Amino acid sequence: MSFDFVITDSAKIDGVKIIEPSISSDNRGNIWTSFLKGDLDKLLPTGLCFKHDKFSESKFNVLRGIHGDHKSWKLVTSVFGEIHQVVVDCRAHSTTYMEYDDFIINNKTQKLILIPPGLGNAYYVRSESAVYHYKLAYDGDYIDAQGQFTLKWNDSDIAIDWGDIDPVLSNRDMKK
Repeated sequence: MSFDFVITDSAKIDGVKIIEPSISSDNRGNIWTSFLKGDLDKLLPTGLCFKHDKFSESKFNVLRGIHGDHKSWKLVTSVFGEIHQVVVDCRAHSTTYMEYDDFIINNKTQKLILIPPGLGNAYYVRSESAVYHYKLAYDGDYIDAQGQFTLKWNDSDIAIDWGDIDPVLSNRDMKK
């Protein structure tokens, strides 16, 4: 079985990496590797490594985000179901400030997205349910919701094409 990754840069936002794992399939299903320390830690700044994992299970029509901070690197994917993954450049000094890149992730288009600090992360669940995985790297302590920035999911200045949706939102995302 191969554990190779194809790693490419986002054509839209500097620093975002698209990681496509090799997938081995047979009559039982498929198997793929989401993380190899030597391969993926080298995408981080020197001295930083992944140290924290989180999973989120969401139902159809749930939209989570746009959230981020200025110190965490996130490696994200859907391990079950289908999501519309969006990354928004919130770095004021960037030439792509307030622009976004997006990806459909499911079992046929499996990929992991590496999101640098200063970018907003959001996803919308397109299947009956989905399980989302975050792998995080940061210096010091983890920055939870109170230390993060939040942008409105339908901000007209960003103009994300979510499709025709009326999503289920958290209180945090409704208030923004």
